[in-house]
Amino acid sequence: MLKITASTPSNRRTWAMRCIGATLLLLTTVPPAVADDTTVYRVGIVPQFDSRTIHDIWTPILAQLQTRTGLRFVLVGSANIPVFEKKFEQQEFDFAYINPYHAVMAASHYVPLVRDVATPLQGIIVVHSDSPIKKLSDLQGKNMDFPAPNALAASLLPRAQLSEAGITVQARYVKTHTSVYLNVALGQTDAGGGIQQTLEEQPIQVREKLRVIDRTIAVASHPLMASRRISQDVHEKVRAALLALGETADGRAMLSRIPMDKVGLATPANYEVLKQMGLHKVYVPN
Repeated sequence: MLKITASTPSNRRTWAMRCIGATLLLLTTVPPAVADDTTVYRVGIVPQFDSRTIHDIWTPILAQLQTRTGLRFVLVGSANIPVFEKKFEQQEFDFAYINPYHAVMAASHYVPLVRDVATPLQGIIVVHSDSPIKKLSDLQGKNMDFPAPNALAASLLPRAQLSEAGITVQARYVKTHTSVYLNVALGQTDAGGGIQQTLEEQPIQVREKLRVIDRTIAVASHPLMASRRISQDVHEKVRAALLALGETADGRAMLSRIPMDKVGLATPANYEVLKQMGLHKVYVPN
């Protein structure tokens, strides 16, 4: 039979003192850094690919960063490039992999950490392999797909080039580079804008049906940016971890899928040239 014993004031005081003592002991044995370790940094990736591909590319990279820095990261998805732009402009990301023109526009809030130093960013214009379109002027009045209005190399640079040449196309924005290539391959549009790196990521059956007819000027590639709200110490930890990752064979294989063939330092000076290119004329505000 369960016996219930009423506690006396003396018993209650003894119990309370023991609890306080245990709490003080716990507080003195927990390192102060534990509070910082609970911070989860939000990482946004410009959606050049579909969400599943982005997840497959970045999840192992963030896992490596977590192991190498002791920090915690979470991948924050965006349905399309305009949605990503809004989140980026509203500073919803702690780290963001973005196009270089965004890097210029958001320089007061974000600082570049690393970029691909081997392969510059260059826009391409593709048509179906059997298309009669051979050169830029043949695009006059044609239908042309782009991933989003403000995708730098795949949209802003080609549209600026077409505008400068006096060529008018019927533009349609289809959310991702993958959709552009697929629509051209299936004959659902006359041409499309993209970049060489994302073209090479497409399945062979898609690539075989595409032909590049023109390329834009080359600029410094996409940087991984860090919010200025985050401490410089965290910036340096992430930068150092990515540079170290690029020194290993497995790390280079992971980073090449971003695509980032050779990871190196990125600075604001890398993107200064974009300010003089007149891209604001074709930029579409959200």
